[in-house]
Amino acid sequence: MDLGIAGKKAVVCASSRGLGLACATSLSHEGCIVYLNGRNQDVLEAAAAAIEVETGRRPQLIVADLDTEEGRARIVAACPEPDILVNNNAGPAPGRIADWSREDWLAGVESNMLAPIFLIKAYLPGMRARKFGRIVNITSAMVKSPSVNMGLSAAVRAALTALCKSVQRESVIDNVTINNLLPERFDTDRQRYMAEKVAQRESCSIEEAKVRIANTIAAKRLGRPREFGDACAYLCSEQASYLSGQNLQLDGGSYAGLV
Repeated sequence: MDLGIAGKKAVVCASSRGLGLACATSLSHEGCIVYLNGRNQDVLEAAAAAIEVETGRRPQLIVADLDTEEGRARIVAACPEPDILVNNNAGPAPGRIADWSREDWLAGVESNMLAPIFLIKAYLPGMRARKFGRIVNITSAMVKSPSVNMGLSAAVRAALTALCKSVQRESVIDNVTINNLLPERFDTDRQRYMAEKVAQRESCSIEEAKVRIANTIAAKRLGRPREFGDACAYLCSEQASYLSGQNLQLDGGSYAGLV
């Protein structure tokens, strides 16, 4: 299927690795002009080289810290008129309510709520004026089904979800959709970090921890990043213009609810 987005400009935040990189790669496969973002120039260069080898297209690079006003301004200056915005950022550390300080909460709000909101605010008017825009927020399965140790992440990402649900009711009139991807248990560096936590807690190897984690998923495996990236590319497509304000769960069939 031709997704109709060849030549579209796509800003993908926090895209030097993991699910952000997967989304950037899939969008590059579709012919998009991709802008990679990250804090480390060398890591971004390596990611861009990998995408070029796979897709034949080398992304543009934006070295910027999403968590700062200066960094967000640098992103907007580097690509002032994107057609696609994929919001992504590292999530807060797991824990319990007793573990999280005021500083932890403020950092979570800045990274996983305010950073994407301010980029949406910067780009939305232009997208609406041009009558095309696709905004995809990478949030978490915890938004709809919070676990006991992911409350901070669930809370701040749920706030972003609520704001975007309201905003898209107006933007969709101008063919600007806003949707959320809710991943759970994908085979990325983040999942390795979680496996290390499990290994420490349960006194087992990291590989055994990954098996135990995979067994919590209905599909009994970790998700493949390419699966996630291709789902993102579809949400950015011409064909997805009637799909907005939705939370698409990519969790191997694990969510127990109906809605």
